Amino acid sequence: QVQLVESGGGLVQPGGSLKLACVASGGAFENYTMGWYRQFPEKERALVALISASGYPYYTDAVKLRFTISRDNDKTTIYLQMDSVNPGDTAIYYCAGTPRISYQPNDYWGRGTHVTVSP
Repeated sequence: QVQLVESGGGLVQPGGSLKLACVASGGAFENYTMGWYRQFPEKERALVALISASGYPYYTDAVKLRFTISRDNDKTTIYLQMDSVNPGDTAIYYCAGTPRISYQPNDYWGRGTHVTVSP
């Protein structure tokens, strides 16, 4: 059973930075496509960024040039470096993964971590 556990959420000021982490266990992490999603109130979860098993990143337009996704296979962990955040980035952020090659790596989910961007 694959388990994903996020950490690093919290309160950050506009223009600031925050780094999220997601530790995976129970699967062949090195073969997984991993991603970060976020969910706004009363909205569905939407992909923010993903990283392939080979380390190739993909970003949605909303976060391109501001967020950076990375992975450390030795630590079975992915990260989301969030820079130049704004109040529109306030959401619950979820880690997700899949053994498939997919632009929606949503077979497995973490429980989420809250990010609030506010003065």
